[in-house]
Amino acid sequence: MSYFPQWRKQTTPGAIVAPDEYLPLGQSLLMGAQHVVAMFGATVLAPLLMGFDANLAILMSGIGTLIFFLFVKGRVPSYLGSSFAFIGGVVSVTGYVAGSGANPNIGVALGAIIMCGLVYTIIGIIVWAANTKGHASVWIEKLMPPVVTGAIVAVIGLNLAPIAAKGAMAGGSTFDALMAIMTILCVGGVAVFTKGSVQRLLILVGLIIAYVLYYVFTNVLGYGQPIDFSGIQQAAWFGLPTMSKPVFDLSAITIIVPVAVILVAENLGHIRAVSAMTGQDLDQYLGRAFVGDGVATMVSGAVGGTGVTTYAENIGVMAVTRVFSTLLFVVAAVFAIILGFSPKFGALIHSIPGPVLGGVSIVVFGLIAVAGARIWVINNVDFSDNKNLIVAAVTLIMGAGNFALEIGSFKLEGIGTATFGAIILYALLNRGKSSAN
Repeated sequence: MSYFPQWRKQTTPGAIVAPDEYLPLGQSLLMGAQHVVAMFGATVLAPLLMGFDANLAILMSGIGTLIFFLFVKGRVPSYLGSSFAFIGGVVSVTGYVAGSGANPNIGVALGAIIMCGLVYTIIGIIVWAANTKGHASVWIEKLMPPVVTGAIVAVIGLNLAPIAAKGAMAGGSTFDALMAIMTILCVGGVAVFTKGSVQRLLILVGLIIAYVLYYVFTNVLGYGQPIDFSGIQQAAWFGLPTMSKPVFDLSAITIIVPVAVILVAENLGHIRAVSAMTGQDLDQYLGRAFVGDGVATMVSGAVGGTGVTTYAENIGVMAVTRVFSTLLFVVAAVFAIILGFSPKFGALIHSIPGPVLGGVSIVVFGLIAVAGARIWVINNVDFSDNKNLIVAAVTLIMGAGNFALEIGSFKLEGIGTATFGAIILYALLNRGKSSAN
């Protein structure tokens, strides 16, 4: 068997496109562009919240996706973008205040991100080795069964919900709220009332329509805050993003390294979600996926980029479009790399009004939460079993409520506490039930 799949061309309109199939060139380019749009809001927002360079984050997301693609032999459709799981730890070790410009203490965060990627890679190697003996799926299933992975995936979307809502209401006006709702309707309208290629590009097309409508209402009719195009005009077409050197500090490392467990759970949940949607068993690539993600995180951190993770946003797009071709992510990665070297593109993205980006984020983050629920449905999780009910209920509320836990220098927030809580709570309740039986 060849290392990469023998991709087949899929030309049937509206048909599901499998990971080892591809669309015609024009559709592939557009679908790849849509995946860039889907990941862009979160991939840019995360570095902005941590004081990292947004253009570098875009560049490294593309490079990281190609690294992941190589490790999984081109058989797992996923895009790697900035991980929100690092935000709490980075803010804690650097003292950064969002919106205050570049992070002056970025070095200590980068060193810790690299070490986190190393631990993640080691976990991946262990799983990879266990997979070759057929044991990995057994113990992973015990630690993270569908009720746990589904809850963790859903929590990622729910935890990000306040960010989307605040972005939509950044101006605090009724007009902003109405523009966010308009954006949601644009995306929803494209999703429901169009067919074929346009429907598959619902995020991209919906965003463009909403952007144009916002321009008409503000720049033409005089309502709300108009779009400022001066930054786009002044920005250069090509330029290097700002890079930074890592500094290895033990206290910072102890705070950020535990994020590796969250990344494992995220990646596992995402792969299970894709498996459920495609009907293919991708568990055999778990170890490879963990190693690819871990190596990509180390490479990103080494030059000043954020830690990366497989993106549920893009899984949400796949769920709606039913296009799972892995080649689309190569296209998306190349787009991201090119755009990462373009300050003008960065300025264009920054010109997207908060209500429009917030409205799109509401849709995309909602799709993440639904992808978690889909894992439960596909795997027939029995919620008449109180064990499953309690695990899911507690995990969702801890994550959505951003429940934080700090013990000495060890700190977890929202997604982290929900992830560890789900794994530990399931293990304890499952053990108790086994003992009772």
